[in-house]
Amino acid sequence: MIDVTAARALTPGVGHVAHFNNAGSALPSSGVLSTVIDHLRLEAETGGYEAADKAADRLAAVHTSAARLLNCAPDEIALVDSATRAWDLAFYAVPWRAGDRVLTSKAEYASNFIAYLQIAERFGVQVDVVPNDGLGQISLDALRQMADERVRLISITHVPTNGGLVNPAAEVGKVAAEAGALFLLDACQSVGQLPIDVEQIGCDLLSTTGRKYLRAPRGTGLLYVRRAALDRLDPPFLDLHGARWTEPSRYEVQPGARRFENWEYGVAARLGLGTAIDEALAWGPENIRDRVYALADDLRRRLAELPGCRVHDQGAERCGIVTFTLDGEPAEQIKERLAGRSINVSVSRAPSTLLDMTDRGLSSVVRASVHYYNTEEETARLIEELAH
Repeated sequence: MIDVTAARALTPGVGHVAHFNNAGSALPSSGVLSTVIDHLRLEAETGGYEAADKAADRLAAVHTSAARLLNCAPDEIALVDSATRAWDLAFYAVPWRAGDRVLTSKAEYASNFIAYLQIAERFGVQVDVVPNDGLGQISLDALRQMADERVRLISITHVPTNGGLVNPAAEVGKVAAEAGALFLLDACQSVGQLPIDVEQIGCDLLSTTGRKYLRAPRGTGLLYVRRAALDRLDPPFLDLHGARWTEPSRYEVQPGARRFENWEYGVAARLGLGTAIDEALAWGPENIRDRVYALADDLRRRLAELPGCRVHDQGAERCGIVTFTLDGEPAEQIKERLAGRSINVSVSRAPSTLLDMTDRGLSSVVRASVHYYNTEEETARLIEELAH
């Protein structure tokens, strides 16, 4: 069980705001804050390269911690500066050929879908959207029917940005394995709020960020690359960290996922990511999920009781992201009104998930995303403000 009092004592931000924007960027802990500030101070006092040398063991441990979090080997982890960079590195490493197919879901995020459209134009790749089932998640029956020998990649978002659903990733992984297709999972909003086991899911590639449910600094992310998938991928760019220049006309790539990393990165932020991962592991991913899901279910129930309020979450499994609208008040106005009362929410707009939002007739929704340090009292305060 999560000791909420202890969690809040370690979260300076809760003294200033009721933070329901954890799917945007969660409040860092005092431990993460100290890690980052202490290293920046060391850089200022000793020099950037020298400070990194002093932190070498702790930096190496970040790969190990990330591997523990995802249940993989440390050499299957690449540390990068965002989930977008991680996803792009994976996607553009696929050696596309004319006639290849990509299968994706209705709720796919705009950045990912724009990349699909680009490779469709560039290489003649066919992009096919798998319809939803009756619960609003990706239809496994339709996916099986669509997965033929031309499918090079199945790419879905685990937890979409604009609703509470959790797509059935492990079942998608089984279909991908049967079809012989690579499976790329965008897990930027699931890692940190629920247990993620890449062996159980069966994905070949997984991207995520540090700033959301992991509570790490902005400018951090990671990419998981299954060791067995490396030979099927060609990193879109290399530097002297991802590869070694061995002769005037030859180079050798790193043997593992670190071929996807850059030499230069924010050292303080990466150390902060390591602290955040270690703290998530200490709380326990299952405990975090149980607390987050319970808070979200309570919030959905309270919202459904508000006159004129409509909850827009879907899926058989619903997570910590809660989306809603209020009759007669635009989503952006609700966000601004709550901000004036020190309550943070965000707004998901149609261009972010164009197919899904258009299908559902939505232009924007308010998104309130809870974390384990939120309280029932904060939820009640949110509801009270919305009722006025």
